[in-house]
This record gives sequence, C-alpha cells and structure tokens, in this order.
Amino acid sequence: MAHQHAHTAARKQAIQVLYQMEITGIGDPDIVLAQVNPEQEVLPSKYASLLVRGVVQNQDDIDDKIEEFSESWPLDRMPLVDKAILRLATFEMLFYEACPVSVAINEAVDLAKAFGGEDDSPRFINGVLGRIADRYAELDDSVEEEAEDVAEAESEVFPEAESEASAEANA
Repeated sequence: MAHQHAHTAARKQAIQVLYQMEITGIGDPDIVLAQVNPEQEVLPSKYASLLVRGVVQNQDDIDDKIEEFSESWPLDRMPLVDKAILRLATFEMLFYEACPVSVAINEAVDLAKAFGGEDDSPRFINGVLGRIADRYAELDDSVEEEAEDVAEAESEVFPEAESEASAEANA
C-alpha cells in the first residue's frame, strides 16, 4: 500500500512540474525538477522525474492522441491542469508499460477531482482517456498480473527502493 501511495504522490509532483513548465514556458524538465517544492521542502521523487521526462520526450505523440479524442476541445483551450493530467496519464498508458492502463486512468480521474480546472474535469478526463485506451492501449483484465509486472519493472529501474522496502519489512 505504501508503494501505491508513493506513486500517487509522485504523480502529484509530476503534475505540478508539468503545470509549472507550461506556465513558465520552461522546456527543460531538469530546470524545473531541480527546484525544491516550498510546500514539501523536497525535490520531486525519481518516479515523478521519470514521468515528467517521459511526457516531455513523447509530448508530440501524446498531444496528437489527446487532440484526436478530446472531441472539439483543442489543447490550447483546455485548462492547464487538465492538460497536464491528460499528458501524464496518456504517457503512462501508451509509453510506460509498467503502469496498468486502469491505474493510469483511475489516478488521472482522482487528480482531476483534486486539482482539475473545471467542475467537469474528472468526467472529461475519464472520457478522453477511455477513448485513447480503447483505441491504442491494450487493456488487461488481470490486475494482479499487472501489479506484479509494475513491481518487477520498478525494481529494475529503482533497485534502491526494493532494498529499502526489504529493510522496512524486516524491521
């Protein structure tokens, strides 16, 4: 459960960085990632950094998919927070295989409830991501298998996190 909480926190950090990049026009994620969040007095997590860099590296493809399924809502008319949430979730669904599609969508809807730019942001985000998933993402009904795949992939990407988790479990 702590693992899920850490990823939720990382997604919030990633949304904040993506939003800040959009507001300031800073195109280099490393500049924004290097700044300390004054509320938390910490740098964004490694997972947040992975998400932000992934969105930036794939942004043209991600934006194309969002515009294709946003039903007459061009990106330049969307609230900036909604755009950041859609970009993050689309990256996770289409370019980051370790994240189950259902998790990416559910987390995005939760982020929209907390931070969305409009009252109907959660519904809008759910609809756009659902259409993207239907067309491009392979949906797997086996959530347990996906969770195991996520844990395995992350232990390869972040081996220190696994050793920290083992130490906590043995304490």
